[in-house]
Amino acid sequence: MRTGPDFRETHELSDGTRVVLRHIRPDDAAGLRIAFERLSPESRYRRFFGGVAQLSDAALRYLTQVDGTHHVAIVATRDSPDLKTETGVGVARFVRLADDPSVAEAAVTVVDDQQCKGLGHLLALTLSDAARERGVRTFRAEVLASNEPMVAIMGEVGAHARDARDGVVVYDVPLDAVPAERGGVVDRLLRAAAVQMAVLLHRLAPPAPE
Repeated sequence: MRTGPDFRETHELSDGTRVVLRHIRPDDAAGLRIAFERLSPESRYRRFFGGVAQLSDAALRYLTQVDGTHHVAIVATRDSPDLKTETGVGVARFVRLADDPSVAEAAVTVVDDQQCKGLGHLLALTLSDAARERGVRTFRAEVLASNEPMVAIMGEVGAHARDARDGVVVYDVPLDAVPAERGGVVDRLLRAAAVQMAVLLHRLAPPAPE
């Protein structure tokens, strides 16, 4: 399994930035909070449908204390200039549905100053590999109906619209249809399935009980 528990890969982005991909750990909570705060208001709205100003402690626990099978999260980090610390610059995750483990909700988020360098694509490919290795066959994602570019891509890759309400469209994208080669249509499919997917935060990180 390429993305097993000890998964760790180093990659170079288009601008020469070196990043490390690995599974998220509980001690990443503080870094995840900082990375979330680095997202622009537009990025937060696109990915979380707005209304999320900060991550609660309960949300951080949920997002970082994962089992690696039903809830998988891959983080991208880069070293600080002094090489003593690392900074999170992106995260890709999927959460399997309890009633159908072959289907998972998926999302990829990249901090604004690292976008347009190929990191989102890299995380999407890795997330898709991790999902298939664990038996996931379909990514389910929610897209703002007003996000016309993403809606158009969903149509091009043959995603199935399951539901639409309150300005949100729910799509299923089959991963079994993805061929081995990675480029062109495949790239667009994986981006449609995982990159810039707006997954409701309350689904991934339900609030703590009163």
